Amino acid sequence: MKWTQVPDYEAMSRMAAQRLFDVISGKLAKRQQVRVGLATGNTMIRVYGMLAGLLNKAGHELSDLSTYNLDEYVDGQGGNVAPSHPLSYRKYMTEYFYDLVDTRLGFKQANMFFPDAGNPAAYDTQIAEAGGLDFQLLGIGFNGHIAFNEPQPESEITAEAFAALPSRVISLASQTVQANARLTAAGDLAAVPRQAVTMGMRQILAARDILLVACFAEQTAPLRLLQAGRVSTETPASFLLNHPSAEVIYTTDTINL
Repeated sequence: MKWTQVPDYEAMSRMAAQRLFDVISGKLAKRQQVRVGLATGNTMIRVYGMLAGLLNKAGHELSDLSTYNLDEYVDGQGGNVAPSHPLSYRKYMTEYFYDLVDTRLGFKQANMFFPDAGNPAAYDTQIAEAGGLDFQLLGIGFNGHIAFNEPQPESEITAEAFAALPSRVISLASQTVQANARLTAAGDLAAVPRQAVTMGMRQILAARDILLVACFAEQTAPLRLLQAGRVSTETPASFLLNHPSAEVIYTTDTINL
């Protein structure tokens, strides 16, 4: 695993956006389909703004670009929350990325993919049949989760079984609900759904290249566990240690490793 230190959030965002742009533009220049896995959250807001700017400046035709989001919240009826929901990740992606991309570049709304709480397994099949993800962008939860693959005790699941977890609906850990309420819902715990549909570990780890970005002080603890070099189901992000092409970019003004 490669570790890259940057001084602040702006530098992290710029580097992450450039990484994504290089993958997208490199494939499109060869007239190849390109499939990127995308994350949400406050960490990614500036990343997507910068990426949209790079794409608009380059002027690549984007009809061969497909995006696969990691997750979406689940409503009380067991389906994905509506795009109008204030915490909807589809709403987030539209606001912070898709609406910023020049419509003349031809990005297709039909190529925006999210897991479906009604049939999570179909997401794995769809990604596999498309040829897998060329690049996966990740954040890291304060408890070490990636996507919404929450930690599980080592006594309950083997590392092999955890790495093979498919896309599925899960109940969110209390720490995740609390963190998301503080960061995205003005502290309102009741506003945060208690379940989400998430891309599984299997598809994430199958991506050809993975970039994890971190900029919150609360991410110091799980990142230190990664640096310790031990893969554990209690720190889901630690499974990236076994990936042949994974990188972490973190900010030194907020994270002390």
